[in-house]
Amino acid sequence: MARIDDTLAPTGAWLQGPRFASVLRACGRQLIAWSPVIVLLIAWEAVARSGLVTPFMLPTFTGVLERIATDTASGDLPVALGMTMWRALAGFFISAVAGIALGVAMARSRAFNWFFDPIISIGFPVPKIAFLPIIVLWLGFFDLSKITIIVFNSIFPVVTATVVGVRGVEKELIWSARNFGTSERALTWDVLLPAALPQIFTGLQVTLPIALIVGILTEMAMGGYGIGASMQTASRFADSLGVFAGIVEIAVVGYVLVKLMSLLRARLLVWHPEALEPTTA
Repeated sequence: MARIDDTLAPTGAWLQGPRFASVLRACGRQLIAWSPVIVLLIAWEAVARSGLVTPFMLPTFTGVLERIATDTASGDLPVALGMTMWRALAGFFISAVAGIALGVAMARSRAFNWFFDPIISIGFPVPKIAFLPIIVLWLGFFDLSKITIIVFNSIFPVVTATVVGVRGVEKELIWSARNFGTSERALTWDVLLPAALPQIFTGLQVTLPIALIVGILTEMAMGGYGIGASMQTASRFADSLGVFAGIVEIAVVGYVLVKLMSLLRARLLVWHPEALEPTTA
């Protein structure tokens, strides 16, 4: 009996220790943060089961989860999700690289700024998804056209954020670097881009959901494999569960992508003041 008590003592001590209390507080904060979503899902399930609406108009949330599990087991969901993610992320990375390069060029060169600034100013507010028929005429219905329209919609926030970030770098940093004999190339890579990185990341965080949204829309409009195409097919066959399952899948994927981008931002900007823990009185 003494041995059993000695074995359980560390566990009991841990349950009463400060670490366990901190874990409970963290779980409580997460529960409070997610409470609106939990309430919404409970309300969804309650209304769907109340008989106020037909299952076609609003299937139960548990039924949607069962449909997602079935699609996952059959392999349909992994294939559709993989195709959607491939197009969205390919368009995002192309937009990131090209947008940062163009933004730096516009911020550093009067000639680039003179030529591209009116184009960016006019093109940013235009609903660029309207160019989809033209892209289809030029490139067809394949992945190239879908990725192209994703890039066309996603690059503008990256360009504008990069221009603002580079132009907002403190002049003292630039003067100090030049006084040490830093070349223009080194000045761009070692001073301007790191100093502008917080603003650039803001543009990338805006761009990532846009790339996913436009990717879903192109699949709905152009067909093929993907979550958007699966939702469009389900809608044509009056498959309400399939449509709502696609909505839930998109919401989860979008949330995961946004959280991963936030974690990457915190990792890369650990040196920046925004990453510092707030002081408490």
